[in-house]
Amino acid sequence: MVHNQRRGGRSDWSTPGGVIDEGETVLEGLAREVTEETGLVVDEWTGPVYTVSAEAHDMNWLLRVEVHLAAGYAGVIKIEDPDGIVTAAEWIPRTQLTQLLEGQQLWLREPLLDYLHGEVEEGYEFRYRIDGVDIDDLRVQRL
Repeated sequence: MVHNQRRGGRSDWSTPGGVIDEGETVLEGLAREVTEETGLVVDEWTGPVYTVSAEAHDMNWLLRVEVHLAAGYAGVIKIEDPDGIVTAAEWIPRTQLTQLLEGQQLWLREPLLDYLHGEVEEGYEFRYRIDGVDIDDLRVQRL
């Protein structure tokens, strides 16, 4: 898990990831993001283990996430995030994830916890509608 320092002073924990650059495949972008945010090198993936689609009508954005599982890794944790968002990376026991993700956006927290607890089949798509523009007062509905 990585600790993110967000704009406006907010912070949260998430799995490593980010935006896929032009010309990259999803797995190339994911491998790059994991290395930048954790220092770990992953060259084999399984999945996608689940996907997330979240549409924020009032903010005019659409989030599409493919979550893949690393089949192995090399290296040691070393953060070199060029975006300056990731401030820490740690191995977190599954038993501590629910508490760690408390307060995290529903469209990020719920899919990860449901997947880890075996509540969804591999390849499941989570879909959400987000209404509002204030990050502290969003209305999120799972579809």
